[in-house]
Amino acid sequence: MNYSIFFKLEYLLVILSIVIVYLLFYVFSKDSQYNKNIHSVASVVEELNREIFYLKKELEKVKAQLTQQQQPRMNDEEIYQEIERSVYDLVRPISHGLKQVQDRMQAIDSQIDSRVSSLENGVKQISIPSSVYGNDDEKIISFYKQGVSLETISKELHLSKAEVEFVLKINKIK
Repeated sequence: MNYSIFFKLEYLLVILSIVIVYLLFYVFSKDSQYNKNIHSVASVVEELNREIFYLKKELEKVKAQLTQQQQPRMNDEEIYQEIERSVYDLVRPISHGLKQVQDRMQAIDSQIDSRVSSLENGVKQISIPSSVYGNDDEKIISFYKQGVSLETISKELHLSKAEVEFVLKINKIK
């Protein structure tokens, strides 16, 4: 009987060891299957992340295009008005400067007019030399055309140098 218990025990041990080996094989095979499944899920997730990244980039491009398209394009009249405003903004300081120059020129012109009128009044008050009315004018012009100096003409005709110059200026010779 001993032998039969021993034999049964051996049988039982062999069966148990087979069951343990089978369980170990089963666990390792299931583990490798789970690893394969996890690896395939990880690769799918990675590919999905890559697709999401590309889709986000594409979405940003589309948004940028839409914002550009939403900005209304200017028609010819609006372009003309914008150019006109720009030119006006550029010309305004120049126009202001020209207005100031014009005002200054008018002030200078009025000063010149007043000076000329005062000079005219002063000239009217100066007495005209007697030689202007006499034959001395023709002599002065003749001497001057011959190349005689103003000093010599004034000594010769007994006139002042200023009178000789005045006669030449009135006759538009000098």
